[in-house]
Amino acid sequence: MRSHTIGNTLPVLELALDIGEGIIAETGQLSWMSGGIELRTTTSTAGSTGFLGAVGRALSGGGLFMTEYTAPYQPGTVAFAAKIPGRLVELRVQPGQSYLIHKHGFVCATQGVQLGTGFQQSLGSGLFGGNGFLLQRLSGACTAWVELGGEVVERVLGPGEQLRVHPGHVGLFEDRVHFGITTLRGVRNIFFGGDGLFLAELTGPGRVWLQTLTLPNLAHALAPYLARESGGPVEQVEELGVAGAVLKGLFSR
Repeated sequence: MRSHTIGNTLPVLELALDIGEGIIAETGQLSWMSGGIELRTTTSTAGSTGFLGAVGRALSGGGLFMTEYTAPYQPGTVAFAAKIPGRLVELRVQPGQSYLIHKHGFVCATQGVQLGTGFQQSLGSGLFGGNGFLLQRLSGACTAWVELGGEVVERVLGPGEQLRVHPGHVGLFEDRVHFGITTLRGVRNIFFGGDGLFLAELTGPGRVWLQTLTLPNLAHALAPYLARESGGPVEQVEELGVAGAVLKGLFSR
């Protein structure tokens, strides 16, 4: 299998599959593919077993169904485009190793990937919704691709070194990094409300990938430009993908 990322602002990942190779992605991720590629939609992939396993994966931020793309008879290509401006990060996941990624980050992976809930905590009724703040755990033995918003800042934390980050800017990090949520009192948070700002607390050792574009900030920037006439923004954001879902939730309240 050979991978190639095209573009910078809205990149697309193009994968060249040899005969017998396959890739697993969330349903609806496909952008284009060549002839000869076969698709199979199932709940029993990415480390889950049966419907209940798929439900657990969905609760961690992934989809209920996954799609397998294979090249059974001839080589072919499959492409997945980014949903928001940003970068597509390639990870080589080894057995016994895992990463925690933001809940909309998983794009696709080779066979052997496992997805599950890595972290979940309620942060009130703000833009993270009723599920609170969620992280997916990416593990197994595979090559995986993760979508991060905006520019990506990589930091390598030494033992005991600490970094406090707005939760939306946490893109992914190695599982050996200790993760928790803390609150800064006295700072009013416009998204979550109340007297306090929620921050993710990351403690080394380990590598951290931060994203500069968050979905709440994107929704906040786009909101003034959406017309509010004839049923308004709810219908107009349908084509905005993940950002549209955030905006739809905002204007439906």
